[in-house]
Amino acid sequence: MNQNKITNIFNNYFLSIADSINSDNNKHVNTSMTNLINYLANSFRRSFAKTSWQYASTYKIEKIIRSLKTKNTCGHDEISNQIAKLTAPFITSPLTYICNAVLSTGVFPDRLKYAIVKPIFKKGNKQEISNYRPISLLTSFSKIIEKFIYARLHVHIDMNNILVHELYGLRAHSSTEQAAFNLINSILSAMNNNQIVGGIFCDLQKAFDRVNHKILLEKLEFYGVEGKFKTLIESYLPGGFQRVTLDNMTNYNNSSKWEVLKCGVPQGSILGPLFFLICINDLPTIVNKENNMVLFADDTSIIITDSNRQDYNITANQMLQDINTWFNINLLTLNFNKTQYLEFRTKNYHNVNTQINP
Repeated sequence: MNQNKITNIFNNYFLSIADSINSDNNKHVNTSMTNLINYLANSFRRSFAKTSWQYASTYKIEKIIRSLKTKNTCGHDEISNQIAKLTAPFITSPLTYICNAVLSTGVFPDRLKYAIVKPIFKKGNKQEISNYRPISLLTSFSKIIEKFIYARLHVHIDMNNILVHELYGLRAHSSTEQAAFNLINSILSAMNNNQIVGGIFCDLQKAFDRVNHKILLEKLEFYGVEGKFKTLIESYLPGGFQRVTLDNMTNYNNSSKWEVLKCGVPQGSILGPLFFLICINDLPTIVNKENNMVLFADDTSIIITDSNRQDYNITANQMLQDINTWFNINLLTLNFNKTQYLEFRTKNYHNVNTQINP
């Protein structure tokens, strides 16, 4: 089979996931919105300040350009980060003008919404297409504007203390080690107190592909993102184009056709991880104080503790039901085939069966 045919199969598969999700989501989005607003209002019993922003200076834009990783890989425009950094003295002023125009008009340039997608093998059978993850390669100019938007949005999030402390990964000063320490510490503390302790380890189906744009925008507005800034994000989200390539991006025989991406956030983008964190930010608030939730990117772990076996079983089953309800309201899907329950015990602990039902 020639590479052009393979890339089109990959692209159609990646888009079919998004299209089926988008079609299914649109059937339930209006019902979910009402429940979603109720969840947010109950989770955060306070109002958030409205976004305020400043125009960019050439100093700030040049700093963003210099912060790009020095790589020779490039997007469809064939301009690498390395070239952008080398030409920074010449492109900083026009890019500053563009960034400020983007902010003042609330419009993200359509020509910068084109992404080259590389299929990255995860694990399992290499002949199975579902074992590949789409990673987007953006243009260097798109990265610069996204970093500019990200910086403005991140300031608003930090100043208003929006992200909950249970969220790890996909942001600075929130490492894998910290998440693991929190998880292990919760387990050992419960065992030292002679409590029953177990964990529900959730797996989401195509988490980044399933982010619904209407829900994301509703949550951003709840967190104070309004006006031109919200309009800008609304302009950024839909209508992106992607094509799949396997090796040399300049060889069109090795690339698929350009196709429209209708939902989700691109894996490999600057804003995508932050948008995903905003989408799941209210999830930990459904857990009571006796239990602990740790979120690392799209992995959700819940540690359940209790001194009474009967109460423990009731709590574990109720927790799984509550989590599944939250995911359904947010139009995300829990993969029950990969979601696991594990009980932690000392060596001399007698065996007791616990039944967890979704």
